[in-house]
Amino acid sequence: MTTLLRFFLALYLGHLFADFVLQSHALIAQKRAGRITAYAQHGLIHYLCAVVFAGFFVPGSFFSIRTHAVLVALTLFHLLIDSAKIRFTAAEWITNGTRAFLGDQLLHAATVLLAAELLTPGVNSATLLAWLGNFRWLPNKFLSVPVVYVAVVFGGGYLVRFLTRTLAEGIKSHSPDKPSEQLGNAGLYIGWLERFLVITAMLLQSPATVGLILTAKSIARYPEFKSERFAEYFLIGTLLSISLAIVGGAILSKVIFGKIRFAG
Repeated sequence: MTTLLRFFLALYLGHLFADFVLQSHALIAQKRAGRITAYAQHGLIHYLCAVVFAGFFVPGSFFSIRTHAVLVALTLFHLLIDSAKIRFTAAEWITNGTRAFLGDQLLHAATVLLAAELLTPGVNSATLLAWLGNFRWLPNKFLSVPVVYVAVVFGGGYLVRFLTRTLAEGIKSHSPDKPSEQLGNAGLYIGWLERFLVITAMLLQSPATVGLILTAKSIARYPEFKSERFAEYFLIGTLLSISLAIVGGAILSKVIFGKIRFAG
């Protein structure tokens, strides 16, 4: 069962890197335009990430033909899910919002779990269910750390964007003179650093650091608080981001220390 967990965490970490770290906005736009080369590039990135992380964390898997065959199939399913989501949203069958994002990620996680099961000999559904019942004895603490960090820091950014998109569009419509693209990029990078620092602060049992982060962020944005719309957008977005980071810190605290502890 340890091997199954290692495969799942390694492959899911590869998925997170391929989707949220190494996939540029330009590549996403090309995929939405239906360019085959964009799908091929994203598929290659996904496959290489899966191979590298699986080969590093599961000894011997890199040289297994079975591993490469399963990862090729996983990549194809990944591209199929991406293509279906883009087509369904373009046809307005589903709304490109929070539900579509979460549903998309759940499908990807399910395919990753299936791939991990196929790569782990001697594991059946009964064994898997029994393992899930004892999930609190989660091993492989080291590998859990990058998975949570990447999911919260980068994946969390997409979730916050979806949840606050309506507010952001309202601000842009009332402030057409501001360079929204530059502000959006700045907010993206600030969000990454914010969630990274909050998770780390929670693991270091330093909740006061979270207060310092919020204070520094508020001071930097203080001149813009004259706009009530921006103040609401800032508060909601910040609280969502901080909440995701605290949940991530709680998960890692439970995995690493065996209990949730944010203070000594």
